[in-house]
Amino acid sequence: MQLKRKLGFWDVFCLAAGAMISSGLFVLPGQAFSAAGPGVVLAYALASIAMLPAMFSQAELATAMPKSGGSYFFIERAMGALPGTLAGLANWFSIALKSAFALIGIGAFAQFIGLGEGIWTVKLVAAGGCVLFTALNLRSVKMTGKAQSIMVIVLLVLLVGFLVVGLPEVHHAQFAGFMDKGFGSILATAALVFVSYGGLTKVASVAGEIKHPGRNIPAGMFSAAIIVSLLYVAAVFVAVGVTPAAELDGNLKPLTTAAQHTALGTIAPIALGTAALLAFFSTANGGILAASRSPLAMSHDGLLPPALRKISRRYQTPYVSILLTSGFMLAVILALSIPALVKVASTMMLLLFALVNLAVLVMRSSRIQNYRPMFRAPGHPYLQIVGIVLYGGLIALMGREALLTTAVFLLVGVGWYFLYARTRSSRESALIYMMNRLVSREIRRGSLEEELREIAMERDEVTHDRFDQIIQNCAVVDIAEPVSADEMFRRAAEALADRLEMNAADLHELFRQREAQSSTVIQPGLAIPHVIIPGEHHFDVLLIRCREGAVFLGQDKPVRVAFVLVGTTDERNYHLRALMAVANVAAEPGFMDRWLAAGEAEHLRDIVLLSERQREA
Repeated sequence: MQLKRKLGFWDVFCLAAGAMISSGLFVLPGQAFSAAGPGVVLAYALASIAMLPAMFSQAELATAMPKSGGSYFFIERAMGALPGTLAGLANWFSIALKSAFALIGIGAFAQFIGLGEGIWTVKLVAAGGCVLFTALNLRSVKMTGKAQSIMVIVLLVLLVGFLVVGLPEVHHAQFAGFMDKGFGSILATAALVFVSYGGLTKVASVAGEIKHPGRNIPAGMFSAAIIVSLLYVAAVFVAVGVTPAAELDGNLKPLTTAAQHTALGTIAPIALGTAALLAFFSTANGGILAASRSPLAMSHDGLLPPALRKISRRYQTPYVSILLTSGFMLAVILALSIPALVKVASTMMLLLFALVNLAVLVMRSSRIQNYRPMFRAPGHPYLQIVGIVLYGGLIALMGREALLTTAVFLLVGVGWYFLYARTRSSRESALIYMMNRLVSREIRRGSLEEELREIAMERDEVTHDRFDQIIQNCAVVDIAEPVSADEMFRRAAEALADRLEMNAADLHELFRQREAQSSTVIQPGLAIPHVIIPGEHHFDVLLIRCREGAVFLGQDKPVRVAFVLVGTTDERNYHLRALMAVANVAAEPGFMDRWLAAGEAEHLRDIVLLSERQREA
């Protein structure tokens, strides 16, 4: 059973924004100020820029393959089952761990308002929050999205209110010695706070449930990135500008403390405490939604047990995957220390970002025809290379514990692949496709291209009309050498004779007579030979590619593309509609280049089937 597409632009925006605004804003600024001083403002700005390679690469892959599982799905299709297994587990762990950390934040807030003392108060409240959000996610994706929207709206209103009140009260003297701790300290601090922006890519994990993904995914992600980045930098700017350095240094409630130095005064703890609580709520709620889609997708592909792909018939939610994710989060909340939890989550996220950038490099280099992203990351391949180096460097900067965690994770992931997944997955990846191209010039159609075609049709909501059905079963003629128009007609007649139960010579003569009346070349390089044949209820199409061109009399440019239409008299009306369909296909930008670069017959059919022409109802 497939998940339904119920999430729109606003849901995408709220999922991304809610996932980013969390501890990175309400806890980390005080810690970051200790390391960078007033330069912490620049550190947050640099961290938002460092997010760009991952964001652009995720958006490209998500618009090409909008399927649940997000980063796992992209990486598995690009590089194969082993990297896919590692990516899927990393995606699952990183999002689940970040969400668990947000739940810990809820527990800390409960302790702050006097509901109990000690670490177990924090953990038990966090566990209760996990159960609550699990129930919400089990009930409905749409309900989860609505709850996320409400929380994010209120959160944004509170943050904007903090900025409106705080900006006029900023003291520029607070920024004296902006660079005193050195640019190196600012870079190290940027690495520390970089994880604050990591939630942005959660959107890709639920891409299979987003309506009009080609439009809503990049629009939602980019708008969230811009708005939240500005809020982060502005909020930290206000916190530094209104708070004495001694109070801000190491402060675990930096925004609340900052608000107390503004006109908010005594209501600051309530206002900012509410904002912090909503931030933790939205991160935890969206995290369960996003994290649970990785094991679901991996199960579909045979990399995890089949039970994880079960979907509730009543609520259309992957209940087994959600319960497993929530169980994992509960175990983490109760067993791990908070610093260890954050380090492990950050390491997994950075590893995943590096793999996502590598996936774009592989998909582009493979030149698979049906890889058709509706958004293309700018700066390829340099942006992706910079991203891979950057995220590898950030893992190294996180210290020995992060490197050890990465090594252990890789060993466990590889072990799972060889013990369970290797014998259950045999899909072709873009990497294998690319290697085959290097070994042999002859392009063979593989299962990945078939899958990408189906994904593109689902994404574009293509409903096959009669013309598509004819194309799916039509004959294809591929001519390698230069020929005359008459020779092309002869080969067309031979390809169609048996299908139409006609004599090839008679059909050839019909083509010659039609061409003698007026040329069927409708634009340079493209011809649409069309004839009326005897009988009733017959209509067929033949696709022809002349790699070196067919010479038509009176034409300066040889014909390389031909759509041959044949039909009986009673199909005259449909004949005109088919002519219009061909004209629309051929008018698409880059059509001729794709046609000449395509591999075998199925590649030519895909060009027609994936066209954006208007289909008949």
